[in-house]
Formats: sequence, C-alpha cells, structure tokens
Amino acid sequence: MSIPVRIGIIGGGLMGREVASALARWFVLENFPVRAEVTAVCDLAEKPREWFRQVPTIKLLTADYHELLARAEVDVVYVAVPHNLHEAIYLDVLKAGKDLLAEKPFGIDLAAARAIAAAAESSGRFVRCSSEFPFLPGAQRAFRIARDGKLGRVLEIHSGFHHSSDLDPTKAANWKRQVKTCGEIGVMGDLGMHAIHLPFRLGWKPKRVYAQLQKIYHERPDGKGGMAPCDTWDNALLHSEVEVEGSEVPVRFEMKRLAPGETNTWFIEILGTDGGVKFSTKEPKTLWTFQRGKEQSWLRTDLGFHGPFPTITGGIFEPGFPDCFLQMWAAYLAERAGALEGRFGCVTPREAVQSHELFAAALKSHAEKRAVDLAEVA
Repeated sequence: MSIPVRIGIIGGGLMGREVASALARWFVLENFPVRAEVTAVCDLAEKPREWFRQVPTIKLLTADYHELLARAEVDVVYVAVPHNLHEAIYLDVLKAGKDLLAEKPFGIDLAAARAIAAAAESSGRFVRCSSEFPFLPGAQRAFRIARDGKLGRVLEIHSGFHHSSDLDPTKAANWKRQVKTCGEIGVMGDLGMHAIHLPFRLGWKPKRVYAQLQKIYHERPDGKGGMAPCDTWDNALLHSEVEVEGSEVPVRFEMKRLAPGETNTWFIEILGTDGGVKFSTKEPKTLWTFQRGKEQSWLRTDLGFHGPFPTITGGIFEPGFPDCFLQMWAAYLAERAGALEGRFGCVTPREAVQSHELFAAALKSHAEKRAVDLAEVA
C-alpha cells in the first residue's frame, strides 16, 4: 500500500491550481511508492482560496502561511509566489521542518539563492526546484541520446523558452515586470531554469557568458487608467561555452517574453559529429534525430506517451503540460522516498545556485559589453 504524502500550497494562483490538478490525477501513475494529496492552501486573496474548496482532501484554507506551516498534516510545501518573497518563505518552510518544492528562480538574486541553498543543507530537509518541461517524452529521449554519447563529439547546444504574450503593448503590467518583485534578472529568472535544467543535468555548466539583454516596453497599463514602469529584461540571449569530454562547446540559452509566433515553447537542440537531436513543445509527440551518412537527413519519430514514470495512459496518445507537470511531481516525491532509481530528477539547490551565477554573470556581461567568466561572480 502506498505511503501518503500531504502537500501544502503557498500561492493559490495559476501554478498552485496546477498542483491541485496534477495531484488529483495521481492515481494514473502505476505502482508508485507514495500517494500524494493536497491538504492545505494559503493565499492572501479570498477568491483564489475559494477555488480550492472543490478539492476534497483539503483540510485548511488560510491567508496566513504560518498557520499552514504549523499544521502537522503537511509534509511537503510547494511555494509559488513573487520572487522577492522566495527567501523569507522558503526559509520559514525549512524552519518549520517541512520539505520543499520551490518555484524558480529560487530567490530574487544570487545572494538569496545561496542563502536558501545553505539553509536547505543545514536543515537536512529535502529541497528541489520546479522545472517541468524536461519531463516530456521528447525531452527525455533527447537527454538519454546525449547522455549515452550517441552524438559523437558535441558541436553545439541550443536551449530555450519562448513566450509572445508581451508583444501586446496593452497587456497590463504585473509583478514580473518590476525589478523590486521579479528581480534585476527579469526574464532570466522567469524562464531561465527551464532552459538550463537539461543541459545542467548533462553536466554542461557554462564557463563564461556573453549576454544580450533587451527591454522593449518600458511601461504598460497599470489597470487603473494610468501607466506603470516596466524595468525588467524582456528578452535574453546568453552565449556561452561548456566543457564536453575535454572540449569547449558553444551553447546558446534563449529566454524571451517577446518571441513572435510563440505561445509557450520550450526547445532543445544538440548537434554532434555523428548525430543530432532536437525537440520542441510545438510538436509534443515529435522527436527529430540526425545520423551522419552519405546523405544528410533528419528522421522524424512519433513518440507518443512515454514518461519517466509509467501511467495508465496509452502510448498512442499525445502528452501535454499537465502530464509533464505530473511527471515532475512524481520525480520529486520518488527521489524524496529514495525511489528515483536513476531516472531524471528535479533541479537541485546546487543547480539553482549555479543558474543564478550564470544570470549574475549575464547582467555583468551586458553592462560591460564583454564576455564574463562565471568565476567573477563566485
């Protein structure tokens, strides 16, 4: 019989609701060692809290996250709040003796990320950071192909995440458009973890970076008839090098809120001397692979539904966002239970800190118009 794990959610917005949805589908996982259920939710606003009344396992709805942390029927806490609140709330979660699945970017800046990681280590609690898209079948296949050395000598890596909703200048400003709440890293904090998770897990850590950062719209409607300043970066291109089997390999990370034609697109492309692999969420069933031969051609493979953790869903069906989000939670709770068994895992605190080191170096690079060694921000 599976062991129950009781989840508390701090932040009942978009991602908090996705957690409740994912855990409500927990029974689709086959022979999973634990059973997850949401038991408590905190949000400052009443309307988001009221949405969770339809979740039968919930015992507490509150506006005070300290009340949630005091509850014995909460084992793990998921936190989805603006970046400026990460450090204080994450540290309170750990002080309360709870395990944590943190939202990216794991603090508003490098100092906050380091403080959270240090607290996680000293507390002994199980802490990971959210990044769901690498759990899609196509991303997992790309990861295995690269990990198993099937590409020959790696020539280049391209990884990114593109949005386009901010192309509309009438879209209202929100906390992600303000440095005081989102952080100076801007779009890198919002989307960067998704782009670097898979390369980092392959051991490809940047040595230096040359960054091109863009602020396109400097103000937006404030929702009250006026205009609000928008001072975060909208788009970021990070040009870097990583070491792969003793050779320096160029890697390009892209994070864009203004990418024409892209709704919510995560992608990875890895090219080598003997082969290549690429996957994009624009084609969630499709994996493209290349093998060197007398003729140059890419092979298209229809993958279907095969995540790291088996489910009842037939392999002929298409995976989507709810599926990779569920797989991420399965990875988190499997690793917490000591049952990950070599499968792809969630972002570690160390990887989260390394992402902030990359972002801090990128800010310095853009300001000084030069390539910056990550050792300069260590």
